[in-house]
Amino acid sequence: MSETAVLLSGGLDSTTALAWAVAKRSSVRALTFDYGQRHRIEIRMARRTARGAGVPLTVLKVDLAAIGGSALTDPSIPVPSVKRFAHSPAGPPPTYVPFRNGVFLALAAAWAESNGVREIVTGFNIIDSPDYPDTRPAFVRAMERAVNLGTRAAFGGPRIRILAPFIGKTKADIVRIGLRLEADYAHSVSCYRGGEAPCGTCSACLLRARAFREVGTEDPLIVRLERVRRGKK
Repeated sequence: MSETAVLLSGGLDSTTALAWAVAKRSSVRALTFDYGQRHRIEIRMARRTARGAGVPLTVLKVDLAAIGGSALTDPSIPVPSVKRFAHSPAGPPPTYVPFRNGVFLALAAAWAESNGVREIVTGFNIIDSPDYPDTRPAFVRAMERAVNLGTRAAFGGPRIRILAPFIGKTKADIVRIGLRLEADYAHSVSCYRGGEAPCGTCSACLLRARAFREVGTEDPLIVRLERVRRGKK
């Protein structure tokens, strides 16, 4: 029975989390959510990344599009273009999906309890994205407590840990860790607009580009896409 599961979205942070878990744990599985997201290419990339890491992947479906309220699940809400990073005291941005990580962790906990999983590893981080309430340390601690109050752990059964090893790190720090662990960034995507190639104007693309710039290396995704482009000519 597997003991560790990684929430793998197909993006940069979760791809790093998978590489981290594979390096530190002996038995790892990956869990991906098909939640009606605009950037569904993440699911295909998650499959590719898990396969490359030799890790079995399970895809769970949940329709967060029916809830709405986010540019990532409602096509009528545009993904905002940004020119610079700035904290917004007004609250979460349009790309925030209401309680998404809470829903994911609840489903992951149910799945984990049924599959002998004792750890759930996430790529959550807050330093570069402070306006998302469901990636904060207090949220992770509260969810872990709720999970263990609402599962067999409440009757003395095995407890489930929720780990967020990068929660206090910058995106550049995460990239440095991933590069050391040989994370498959060539097949990770971040763009909120749904394309494999970065749009270069959404906040996710800008954060990713800045991280690789700060690290001083070219984004492996860009390198791969450029090779594909040249190969077609």
